[in-house]
Amino acid sequence: MANVLIIEDDRALRESLAETLRDFGHRAFEAATGRMGLDIAEQEQIDAILLDLRMAGLDGLDVLKGLRADRPEAPPVAILTAYATSANTIEAMRLGAFDHLTKPIGRDDLISLISRMLRSRAAKGLASREAIPVDDELIGPSAAMRSVEKTIGLVADSDATVLITGETGTGKEVVAHAIHRHGQRASGPFIAVNCAAIPAELLESELFGHVRGAFTGATAEHRGAFRNADHGTLFLDEVGDMDFAMQAKILRALQDRIVTPVGGRPARVDVRVLAATNRDLSAAVRGGRFREDLFYRLNVVPIELAPLRERVADIVPLAEHFMRRVTAPPKQLTADAAARLLAYGWPGNVRELQNAVERVAILCRGDRVTASDFHFLTDETSAQAAGWDLAQCDLPTAVARLESHMIRRALREAGGNRTEAARRLGIHRQLLYSKAQKYGIDIGEPSEVQTDRVAASDRPHL
Repeated sequence: MANVLIIEDDRALRESLAETLRDFGHRAFEAATGRMGLDIAEQEQIDAILLDLRMAGLDGLDVLKGLRADRPEAPPVAILTAYATSANTIEAMRLGAFDHLTKPIGRDDLISLISRMLRSRAAKGLASREAIPVDDELIGPSAAMRSVEKTIGLVADSDATVLITGETGTGKEVVAHAIHRHGQRASGPFIAVNCAAIPAELLESELFGHVRGAFTGATAEHRGAFRNADHGTLFLDEVGDMDFAMQAKILRALQDRIVTPVGGRPARVDVRVLAATNRDLSAAVRGGRFREDLFYRLNVVPIELAPLRERVADIVPLAEHFMRRVTAPPKQLTADAAARLLAYGWPGNVRELQNAVERVAILCRGDRVTASDFHFLTDETSAQAAGWDLAQCDLPTAVARLESHMIRRALREAGGNRTEAARRLGIHRQLLYSKAQKYGIDIGEPSEVQTDRVAASDRPHL
């Protein structure tokens, strides 16, 4: 039996959680406010804490700080919230939360959570300083993004090297910025270097610097990215494109934290290194194109960003976020516009979505954005260039994408003839209109006249 403290201002939810815990033999303590929860935690021997994020008076993060202050052996705390954002997820994990979950939480999930919390050991010496204000640049409620946010919170205060992987346009530099801005080096510089954009013969000087007169054209001293990032963070983007000779020099700098400017003397640096690549470095190591020792030095903490086509839940929130950044007041996405965005495969990931939304926000004359405004998102680009795999989607997403793809193909093959397209699909023409509207496919106004060529009502529907 364990003593579990529930700090939750919703009485019904608090009592429901307590009842479930008691059913499984645990002793439940209930607190309706953050202050009451802190008092109980001070007076009782508590083994695990369930903590609401949004409460009057002391909110969840304030309570978490109070629980952690001067108490390295404080029990594990799980944050429960109906309003998860990247900022509060990252901050909760940074402050030492065991997990950060969205309400409601099922009975089985609750017991599993408590079991994991009881097996855990609260980390020692967790940070208790005030949160750093930060814009919610990491947008999206998907499980994949939430996992990334939790990892950011866990690694932000350490100096461990992080390797961020993912397709082009998934937001690797955004993640790097989040790690820096939520960590103990936030007051220091953040220096980003794109290793693929700098010629190999200039990269050494760009990273390590040079002294005046070190080579032809070196008319002044250049400190280099490592020294410019001293007491801060150095972000090495597209590190997988670095040539083999430079890899050896980077490895030495990572191991010793000493850099040697071209033509100069070694200098010690205090810098945290984050790296990113869209390449498979494991395969590059096996192929002899990337040093194995450097790979392990970079891959201390891996963070993998899923492509946008696998984060369907993030698409509309991201689109609305980008819309707010372009127009004030922001233009509204209609339901058919949202459906068009969800049905598209996004081969360019978040970067392509941002481009598309900004383009439409500028060119759309009204205050409402419809599916027709996204006419340039073509089916060929969606299905073929993106190469999405329906087997990797959840069922509603797979059905939506397949239906949209088949309708567009049928219309294309029928030369835009709606009756013929419906016949090819084996559905009524009215159903074709309905589904076309659902997926934002502009095929004109429906006709009240049915034709004999449309399949009968007992034909299978999409």
